[in-house]
Amino acid sequence: MQGLHLTADLFDCRDPAGLMRDGSALATLCERLATEAGLTVVGRQFHAFAPHDSVGVTGVAAGAGLTGVLLLAESHLAVHTWPELRAVTLDVFVCNFGADNSDKAHRLVDALMLRFDPRGIKRQQLLRGIAP
Repeated sequence: MQGLHLTADLFDCRDPAGLMRDGSALATLCERLATEAGLTVVGRQFHAFAPHDSVGVTGVAAGAGLTGVLLLAESHLAVHTWPELRAVTLDVFVCNFGADNSDKAHRLVDALMLRFDPRGIKRQQLLRGIAP
């Protein structure tokens, strides 16, 4: 087992398409971008949280973000949004069993980051597992 785990923490997102609150649009986009990157979607689950009474930095109700996961034949994509903080986290793990999917994972993360238009990004990557 060997793979690549990528994370991206996005800050001060301008979110021009309103994806941070629209679970249907975000799920559709994630599936399209994963497929375009050459990955195989085998399942999905997205959950929208109910707004709270408190107001976040954007002047809107807090806690109305999303959590979404795509199950990939190669592993997974997880997305979490906090519109009240204008923040998003992305997590992509790909197994490299039988083929190196690293470039596909990078393409997926890069494409998603662009859609949220963040002013700040913290990226990390971790090589996982052991070489055969």
